[in-house]
Amino acid sequence: MENSPGSVERPAETDPRFALMDHAMGYLFSAALRAAAALGVADHLSTGPRPVAELAEAVGADPLNLHRMLRLLATRGIFVEDDEGRFALTPAAELLRGDVPGSFRSAVLMLTDKTFWQPAGELEEAVRTGTSPFERLFGMPFFDHFARDADTAAVFHVGMAEMSDPENPLVAWAYDFPASATVVDLGGGHGGLLLAVLREHPGLRGVLFEQPHVLQKHRLGELGADDRWELVPGDFFTGAPPGDVYLIKRILHDWDDEQCVRILRHCRRAVSDHGRVLVVDAVIPPGNDPDPGKVIDLLMMSSLTGRERTRAEFDALFTAAGFRLTGVIPTGTRLSIVEGIPVT
Repeated sequence: MENSPGSVERPAETDPRFALMDHAMGYLFSAALRAAAALGVADHLSTGPRPVAELAEAVGADPLNLHRMLRLLATRGIFVEDDEGRFALTPAAELLRGDVPGSFRSAVLMLTDKTFWQPAGELEEAVRTGTSPFERLFGMPFFDHFARDADTAAVFHVGMAEMSDPENPLVAWAYDFPASATVVDLGGGHGGLLLAVLREHPGLRGVLFEQPHVLQKHRLGELGADDRWELVPGDFFTGAPPGDVYLIKRILHDWDDEQCVRILRHCRRAVSDHGRVLVVDAVIPPGNDPDPGKVIDLLMMSSLTGRERTRAEFDALFTAAGFRLTGVIPTGTRLSIVEGIPVT
C-alpha cells in the first residue's frame, strides 16, 4: 500500500545500535522518576487530573520542563496524559503518593539517592579494581556514612522499610517455623519482618537485634502483644543473642565473604542445638535470563563490598561458618529463604 501524500513511514528499528542507544540512556528514566517523587507530583493529583500549568504551580516547578518529565514517565505507565493535556495518576503513580497505604515513594527516593547514584556512575572503577568507589566519593565506607548523617540514615531505613513491607508477610508465610521458638531478627531494621513473622505465627517469641539508633524507631509495638518480643541493641560483627531461628534478611548481600562468615559464626555460637539460620536474600539463578538479583548485584558492587550470591556460594558461606545448607525456599517475592542447620 502506498503512503498517503505527506506521510512518512518510520523504518523498523532492527539495527541493534538503536537498542544500545536506548539502554545507554536508561538512566534518564530513573532521574525522572526520582524528580517526580521528590517534587511530590503524585500527592497533588490525588483529587484527579490537573493541567500542567496548575500542577507546576502546586509543586514549584517550571511548567514546560515538568510536562517533558511527565511525558517520559507516562510512556512506562507512570502517570498518564489525556487529550486535554492534563496529567493523572495510574496505579504505579498512585504509589508515589506519600499518604497512601503501601506508598513506595521513600523506597524510590532511597534507591535513587546519591549514595547509590554517584557510585553507580563510577562502576567502571569497581569492575577494574574489585573495590567500591563509595569511600573515595564520600570519604568513608557506606555504613559509616549512614551512621554520621542522620538525614541520609532516615532515607535509607524508611526506604528499606517501604521496599520490604510487601515482601514480609509472604516471607513469614513461606516458612514453617518451629513451635514456641525464639526468632532473632539480626540487623532487622525497624522490625518489619519480625512483626510479620510474629503475626503469622502466634506461638513464637521475637528478638530484634539492631544498632541502638535504629531500634529507637522500631515497629514491634504494632503487634499489640509486648510480652512476645524484646529489643536487644548490638552489632552483628561482635556477637548475636541466643535464639532458635536467626532471620538474616538483606544483610549478607551487603558484605564480602569474610564478613559474612564472621556474622554467621556469631549465629552458630549463639543458636540452640536444634536451631537454624534463615538467610533471606536473592539467589542468583544460572543462565542468561533476566533476574532482579542481577540488577541489585551491581548496586552492591558500586556502593558496598558485598554481592548477590548463587546457591553454591551460600553453601560455601554456611560450610565455613559451621552450618549445612538444607534448602532454598521460594517466597513468592524476589527473595528466597536459604536455610541452614548447625553442624555438630
